[in-house]
Amino acid sequence: MTSVSEVFDYVIVGGGTAGALLTKRLSEDGSSVCLLEAGPPDLSPFIHIPAGYIKNVYSKTLTWNFETEPGPGTAGRSVSLPQGRVLGGSSSINGLNYNRGQSSDFDHWAGLGNSGWSYKEVLPYFRRTERRIGAGDPAYRGGEGELPISDLDWHHPVSEAFIEGALELGIPRNPDYNGEVQDGAGYFQRTIHKGWRISSARAFLGSARKRPNVSIRTHAQATSIAFEGKRATGVRYVKGGPAGQSMFVQALREVIVSAGTINSAKLLQISGVGPAALLSELNVPLVTNLPGVGQKLRDHYAVRMVSRVKNIRTINNMAQGPPLL
Repeated sequence: MTSVSEVFDYVIVGGGTAGALLTKRLSEDGSSVCLLEAGPPDLSPFIHIPAGYIKNVYSKTLTWNFETEPGPGTAGRSVSLPQGRVLGGSSSINGLNYNRGQSSDFDHWAGLGNSGWSYKEVLPYFRRTERRIGAGDPAYRGGEGELPISDLDWHHPVSEAFIEGALELGIPRNPDYNGEVQDGAGYFQRTIHKGWRISSARAFLGSARKRPNVSIRTHAQATSIAFEGKRATGVRYVKGGPAGQSMFVQALREVIVSAGTINSAKLLQISGVGPAALLSELNVPLVTNLPGVGQKLRDHYAVRMVSRVKNIRTINNMAQGPPLL
């Protein structure tokens, strides 16, 4: 039996990188916001210790441990595709690197007809969000946002040798790949401040969670979106795990799906939004035939360079035993 919950202006599914920010922004004018996060609160100390990501990234409680299908591009192997299942989402479990992406990609999306997605149009939002700690052109970098972006405070000899090798191949050094130019070789910028991970949850929900018009619900797994015709009116979710109570929360203005690349598409499909042929095969009542939902996912692999070194302290040494604890 489904229990009726409160009514909110906005219901956001997914308390991750985007959901946490949206909760703060949309509640600033007094609008009521309900944030549903399938995972737990971000209470584990290893979330907030940067080196702790090694413990978190494959955690059974903090991560959706997805695996790709075996394919010819991976020699028939499955590849792990972990995504955050905790308040803060993947920003609570990832390697803390900050990269906006290529400006040309945004311009390409805009060229395909996606109005508002050119780099010139999204740049003000990048700048508003970040607080750049270090050098950067203020035309491209923000200085007053909630998310601190810092530089590495040390340069490992092996990393420096790698960059020198890139220079010898004609690849220029780039101290700020999140600035005007993205191409080049350089050190990662990071979401760390004073030795602590600053996840999306920590950056944006700290003040938002104190607002009376904000409700943050963890262990709240969305099961479907409710529709009246083709208008989303609310979200059904289970509180406290698969055997928990089924709940419903109504949205007066918008339902926002920010449940991650895979789970967002899944939620839309089981709610009747997706390829009509697939939904018919699965006996899911069709709301809207959108063939692109759940299709054409592209991602990049993380490829690690392995070096054998002597008389150099490596990250492997730093991220285990007492230094991590």
